[in-house]
Amino acid sequence: MTRVLIIDDNQSVLNFLRIFLLQSGNFEVDVLQNSEEAYETIDKQQHEVLLLDMDMPEVTGMDILEYINKKGYQLTTVVLTGVEDIDMAISAMKLGTFDYMLKPINEEKLLEVLDRASKTSGPEGSDKPFPVTFELLKHKEVFKNIITQNNEMIKIFHFVEKFANTDNSVLIWGESGTGKELIAKAIHEISDRCENNFVAVNAGSFAQELFVSEFFGHEKGAFTGATKSKKGFLEEANGGTLFLDEIGELDLPIQVKLLRVLQEEEFYRLGSTKNIKVNVRIIAATNKNLFDEINKGNFRKDLFFRLNINSISLPPLRERPEDVELLADHFLVKFNSKYKKKVKKVSAPVRNSLKTYGFPGNVRELMNIINSALIVEPTNELKKKSLPNYLLDSLQMNNEFDSSNQPPSLEVVEKEHIKKVLAYTGNNKTKASAILGISRVNLIAKIKKYEL
Repeated sequence: MTRVLIIDDNQSVLNFLRIFLLQSGNFEVDVLQNSEEAYETIDKQQHEVLLLDMDMPEVTGMDILEYINKKGYQLTTVVLTGVEDIDMAISAMKLGTFDYMLKPINEEKLLEVLDRASKTSGPEGSDKPFPVTFELLKHKEVFKNIITQNNEMIKIFHFVEKFANTDNSVLIWGESGTGKELIAKAIHEISDRCENNFVAVNAGSFAQELFVSEFFGHEKGAFTGATKSKKGFLEEANGGTLFLDEIGELDLPIQVKLLRVLQEEEFYRLGSTKNIKVNVRIIAATNKNLFDEINKGNFRKDLFFRLNINSISLPPLRERPEDVELLADHFLVKFNSKYKKKVKKVSAPVRNSLKTYGFPGNVRELMNIINSALIVEPTNELKKKSLPNYLLDSLQMNNEFDSSNQPPSLEVVEKEHIKKVLAYTGNNKTKASAILGISRVNLIAKIKKYEL
């Protein structure tokens, strides 16, 4: 049975939730009305799931979340609130909240959320700190392509192992180039769907009309040029996993269609009136703040909550400094093999330069840097002069700033950086967007903005 702690300053809410959960027969329930006693109760680590009210006097729900996060307790937390507050939801999720529910509580949804929460909480009776060693992973082989020694990344691997075998939708947050698709593949390979297809789609790379045809498929004659029927991404992924990268780029009409697939598990091919049943797990990824997109009216709230059943936030490379040299050495070996080169090591000046660089394109950018540098390196040691010009210019710019020399604005730096990357790639927008860590659509918008 899952041990649940409920903290709420409203006694009637506590009574209702306690009786309802006890009657379900799956939970041991403790309640706490005085939030000032929360820290002492949580310190005992006797519970696996916490239902936490946010609107309390003295010690608030946010105070308690911050305490749990600071202590590093692995307590799966579901936030309860009577106010729909997007900013609060953002803050709560940044602190590791599992889910977010509005009062009055829907009983059926609560049981569904608690069922999912219990599957991601630690083993019953365990009060040990969360394991963060690679050796304790049960599925080490599926993470072999994610090169890291960063504790936060390894903790994410353990979290992935807990929910991978469910059919829950997953939303992966992170900047471009942080490895979102690699995490999605790991989830697929651990799951019971591993024998079926893993289909990866960049949602930001299709115009709306083309995406409908590619996503749902089409019948012969559905439009000019449709000379035969074609399966879409959904049918290709049937029984398996569909990974939708850059989900925040989808137009609202497409979001409505995707929501229907998630709700009804069926769809129509373009040009057909016959519904097709589909069994597919959706893993979505975004480099945008979807809460901001919801507030702007660019992303549907109901779709967000359908996708965000399990949530992962990947740290950028600049927050993983211990991984920079490790990754550089890994990519050196990889591209030596690919190009039949014999560059034996990365020189000390290059290592020092990489340590000071911010990597806006994250791991993908580092990979491209080593790739391009190794191609032009004539010796058996990767030297600084072989690094891309845009990187050397960026490093030089950083060295130029001092107290008497005010740095330029972010827009000026971004404009110049994009200009240099476009020059470096011979104006190849696909290659440039990969280095910059943004979608091609986003790059084209910036080119127009800066009149490049």
